[in-house]
Amino acid sequence: MSNPLSALQVPVVQAPMAGGPSTAALAVAVARAGGLGMLAAGYKTTEAMAAEIRKVAERTDRFGVNLFTPEQDPSDPAQLDAFADALAPLAAELGVPAPRPGEYTDDHYAAKLDHLVAQPVPAVSFTFGLPSVDDVARLRSVGTAVILNATDEAEFTAALALDPDAVVVQGAEAGGHRATHGQAKTPQEISTADLVSSVREQTALPLIAAGGVSGRDDAADLLERGADAVQVGTLFLTAQEAGTKPAHRRALLGGEHEETVVTRVFSGRAARALRNRFTDRLAAAQVPGYPQVHYMTAPLRAASADDPEGLNLWAGTGFAGCRETTAANVVDLFRGL
Repeated sequence: MSNPLSALQVPVVQAPMAGGPSTAALAVAVARAGGLGMLAAGYKTTEAMAAEIRKVAERTDRFGVNLFTPEQDPSDPAQLDAFADALAPLAAELGVPAPRPGEYTDDHYAAKLDHLVAQPVPAVSFTFGLPSVDDVARLRSVGTAVILNATDEAEFTAALALDPDAVVVQGAEAGGHRATHGQAKTPQEISTADLVSSVREQTALPLIAAGGVSGRDDAADLLERGADAVQVGTLFLTAQEAGTKPAHRRALLGGEHEETVVTRVFSGRAARALRNRFTDRLAAAQVPGYPQVHYMTAPLRAASADDPEGLNLWAGTGFAGCRETTAANVVDLFRGL
């Protein structure tokens, strides 16, 4: 297989957005428009991931799959218990059982990686940390391009040591989860533009700039600074092909939410979302606690499915650029760069 990044007609990578927004239809639409479509394997079983891959592979060979690497920083049981206690009054208001911390899960990492080696795809990217040298070698041996992630210079240096095919450099403006190598780490407030400028001097490898891309001008600036492509997530959330919850779509398009915050209240990992009642109410109680906090808040979020004030409204700082449109139209914003 050839590296799908080398065949891009438009320098756009669709961000893998776990939890529903990234669909097979979205990945295919982005690929057919000239970008790189990405599937999010996070929170899925290996079988569900495989079924989604089959749907996409039947229609395009310009796509990749994103994996969550196992969390390297264990959650503190006492902190998890304290956060569960903080969630209890809200759970009672919503009519769901009071949450308690569950067992750690690695999101079926080994089984998913085994499948991707046995049934290769054009590209595999990783977030929340780095794969092992052996993991990279196994994917490379079957012709798969390996894309790593970094949120600061130290993480970028660590990623380079694994000799990847490309690195996503994610700045502070990015929506959703920050890709920090370990949940306990406080993400640095370095902008995408500054991070790209800083790390471009260290390597000739392809760089994919992620964070704050609200339109063509942002992308042009990042490409001028040395990025080879931009990764776009928030703008795709309101594309017709995305699996974004209706309340999340309304919040992004409605203009009622004016700012984003970086919060751990939904998952235990730092993530950027539209500020709402949930982020405000639990701000003082938030703790590092991934993935246990994610599963503790899941029933509360499900009970608030129609209420944007109770949902994890992932969004980057450029969310004002969201429009009700198609994935192809989003890709077209960056055509000719």
